[in-house]
Amino acid sequence: MRRSLAGVALAVTSMVALSFLIPLGALVMSLVKEQSVTAAEQRAAALAPVLTLTTDPSALRESAAGLDAAEHLVVHLPDAQSLGDSQAPVKLLERAQQGRESISQKTPGGWICLQPVVLPGDRVAVIENFVPDEELTRGVKASWAVMLLLAVGLVGGSVLVADRLGAKVVRSSKKLAQASHTLGQGNLDTRVEPMGPKELRDAGVAFNAMAHRMTELLAIERELVADLSHRLRTPLTALHLASERMAGTPESARVEAAVHALESELQAIIAAARTPLAVGPMGHGMRSAETSTGRQATGTGPSEGPRCEAADVVRRRTAFWAVLAEQQNRPCSLDLTQEPTAVSLSDDDIAAVVDALIGNVFSHTPPGTAFGVRVARTAQAVELVVEDSGPGIPEPDRALSRGSSTGSSGLGLDIARRAAAVTGGTMRIAHGPRGGAHITVVFALAPPARPERGPRGSRRRARWWPRNR
Repeated sequence: MRRSLAGVALAVTSMVALSFLIPLGALVMSLVKEQSVTAAEQRAAALAPVLTLTTDPSALRESAAGLDAAEHLVVHLPDAQSLGDSQAPVKLLERAQQGRESISQKTPGGWICLQPVVLPGDRVAVIENFVPDEELTRGVKASWAVMLLLAVGLVGGSVLVADRLGAKVVRSSKKLAQASHTLGQGNLDTRVEPMGPKELRDAGVAFNAMAHRMTELLAIERELVADLSHRLRTPLTALHLASERMAGTPESARVEAAVHALESELQAIIAAARTPLAVGPMGHGMRSAETSTGRQATGTGPSEGPRCEAADVVRRRTAFWAVLAEQQNRPCSLDLTQEPTAVSLSDDDIAAVVDALIGNVFSHTPPGTAFGVRVARTAQAVELVVEDSGPGIPEPDRALSRGSSTGSSGLGLDIARRAAAVTGGTMRIAHGPRGGAHITVVFALAPPARPERGPRGSRRRARWWPRNR
């Protein structure tokens, strides 16, 4: 844009300068020529009165010497005597003498002026004044050079002014674009300083108002989530009382464990919703360890961003779902790699992915359907695989869109896809060897932790969860 404005200014001012320079240059040349010819005619006319009084060569030479450019004055006397070096053609001279006609015209090498003078006795003398070409164009080149310098100065000044104005507009536009990209990446604290032309200042003010309103709406939404989650504590208390009345029965311990797990999850949701708005893409940029009940973050400190061992979180969440799987007679298997599986996500995010994928198995397959969870490590990524022996997913691409699948909101798969995208990974949906859905979520490995943090704890071993007999 800056170059375009400078180019437009250069083109416009150049055309304007040329439209004035060409006629003005021609006018200057015409004026100089006219002045030179007029001066020559005046010198010839000034010598005519002297010639009517005397034809003495010495007196005529003395009179001509008092005039400017006397070296070009020639007097042709009636007796064919010429005082000076004549430049006039013979025919032109005869025409002036015989026709007694004043002649002023262009000749080779300059301009000739012939002024006939009638002497006593009806004799005719001719005064000749020759103006060389250099006299006709004296000062023209200097005038042209001055006009050209002025034109170049005007064009350069207009281009400089246009460039400065364009730089101001471009700078304002770039700052507004950068702020938009930053806001789109999740930094809700992004604001711009309105600057530049009025339209861009208005756009900056509107951008700041939009960003502020977005922050307010997200804060209101989080408070609503926290309030709704808090309202679930009432039926949760009823479940506690029911589990106490079931004390002594075989199912009481299992129900009490499920109630405690549900209470822990509910407390984590309330704590996360009440924390300040995060700036990261997945909403974990400002989350602290204290706000995640039962899911404290592991790995590096806040300055390095979230970090956790994916296999540890998968093991804990699969153990939670294994209780419900045993009640529904679902064979459940878990296979964990023994290598480190550090990813750049918090425990909460990995747990949300595991819960979403396993929850889909329980929601969309009948009781008794087997499923398996596997965590594998490659050279640059960690792969989480959840597969089942159910009917599978008929339209994998459509299943990734929220609300587009029949009987499903599509929220779970979208959560998993976005979590993988945050780390630079992907998600694939296919038909697995069990005959049902085979979902693979690939997380890119996190960068190595700081040396003072030390390595993680003991390695994990593959484990099979017991099946309901």
